Amino acid sequence: MKNTKLKLIFGDVSLGVQGADFHYIFSYQADGMESLCIGGKEWLYHVPRPAFWRAMTDNDRGGGFYKKSGMWLLADSFLMCRNFSLSVDGKPVTKFKAPFNNQYTGNEEAQSVTVTYVYQTLTTPETEAEIRYTVFADGRIRVEGIYHGKEGLPQLPAFGIRFVMPTPAVKYIYRGLSGETYPDRLWGGKKGEYEVEGLPVTPYLTPQDCGMHMETEWVELVRDRTMKYHVENEEEFSIRFSQDGSPFAFSCLPYTPEQMEFAHNREELPPVVRTVLTVYGGVRGIGGIDAWGSDVELPYRLYGDQDIYFSFIITHGTNKN
Repeated sequence: MKNTKLKLIFGDVSLGVQGADFHYIFSYQADGMESLCIGGKEWLYHVPRPAFWRAMTDNDRGGGFYKKSGMWLLADSFLMCRNFSLSVDGKPVTKFKAPFNNQYTGNEEAQSVTVTYVYQTLTTPETEAEIRYTVFADGRIRVEGIYHGKEGLPQLPAFGIRFVMPTPAVKYIYRGLSGETYPDRLWGGKKGEYEVEGLPVTPYLTPQDCGMHMETEWVELVRDRTMKYHVENEEEFSIRFSQDGSPFAFSCLPYTPEQMEFAHNREELPPVVRTVLTVYGGVRGIGGIDAWGSDVELPYRLYGDQDIYFSFIITHGTNKN
């Protein structure tokens, strides 16, 4: 490998981490990773955040799940960052914000950097969720999602990390189970590598959760334009999210759960302008015994008093320009 070390830039309100063909910005002010730039292409529209909600389905509504667990929609929409911490080459760094950042020369280097954001949920009782990023010298980012279960909290629809990207994906390719799968809907899925054109949304009359893919080894998103302009026949570029030990679940849609939740009819959904990728460490089952009150079976529930941990790796995709 050509690369040797990471270059660190300690700004007043953010930390820059730079390598040969990548540049990442971790904001103290915006409470998250603010820029994920690989090969000159930006992959973030705004900072990734913990995800606690998936749009309700007919089965969820029929069983009244939203009545018991609706506070997770609030937690998904509004999060407060309680703490930001940093370590360089495994050693904690405490004095990195202004004016202490004046001690740095701009020539600082490292083999690895770990940045942790701790978020407080607007739930009763409150709890915390963390996103931890570890950047290695070759540009890989190991992302860890941690949910701290707390007694008294209701079941969750899901727990993951949501990435909103600047433009719609042309397609995504993944290795996992075929079709749409949920924890209690795995049996029809066949293991393999699949390519999905665009960002399809199941055309339900009332928009609801769709496009879930369980037991995924990796997913690669492909785009062909930036926010500023679109050039005809512009070369495609991609980013890959890979399992870190254990498979994960994901959905790749043009809408956030909130946008789908508050559209009463599919014609009310906004124009497609973004890519919304959510990588999940836990997903509630879809149910479907009936749509008139039966709950999801016990093994497929996601309990609010139990901890959840998952991790994955972000790298450059196979499409480079």
